[in-house]
Amino acid sequence: MKGILSKKKREEVIDILLKTFPDAKAELDHESTFELLIATILSAQCTDVRVNKVTRELFKELKGPEDYIKLSQEELGEKIRTCGMYNTKSKNILATCRILIEKYDGEVPATLEELTELPGVGRKTANVVLSNAFDVPSIAVDTHVFRVSNRIGLANAKNVLDTEKQLMKNIDKNMWSKAHHLIIFHGRRICKARSPMCSECPINQLCLYYKNEIKPLEESGPSGK
Repeated sequence: MKGILSKKKREEVIDILLKTFPDAKAELDHESTFELLIATILSAQCTDVRVNKVTRELFKELKGPEDYIKLSQEELGEKIRTCGMYNTKSKNILATCRILIEKYDGEVPATLEELTELPGVGRKTANVVLSNAFDVPSIAVDTHVFRVSNRIGLANAKNVLDTEKQLMKNIDKNMWSKAHHLIIFHGRRICKARSPMCSECPINQLCLYYKNEIKPLEESGPSGK
């Protein structure tokens, strides 16, 4: 077990990340809450860069849920094909749009419970929408947040839900939403999945992964002695 950093060190990590990535924010392009919801559903197992390429054209044609339900699942699937899992995503998006029209007058609901009842919307997607569209303090745990927070020592959990709970406990509530973006930026730019750039990392002296796994290798030298 890697353990969890002390409160003081956790605050230092967040402070350093704030200085390193002062402009950290959602990287999914959108102009409305509904567009953010659709983009986040599309982002499952897909990069934000790819999603933005697809939605750049999609959002020109389809503005609200009433536009989507005019399409068949196959027609929508072709428009979002390059995002991957397009059959499942098109099915979920159309079902979600119908619910939004029938139950919420075409508007996106603003609670975790209501959002997670929508097809294709899990806790991560719901938290992204709550945080970015409704300014509700939230920590959405995607693959980057899960990997990076557990590497650093902001959390020490084996699954996404426990990671979310630990981060909510270990980070001040007023920083939840910002911390989510900071950790994602750090994961995409420095603390990468396969080749983390530990030597360039601004928080390496605080990071438990660096302390326990990387630094000993560096100190032992090329021969491992």
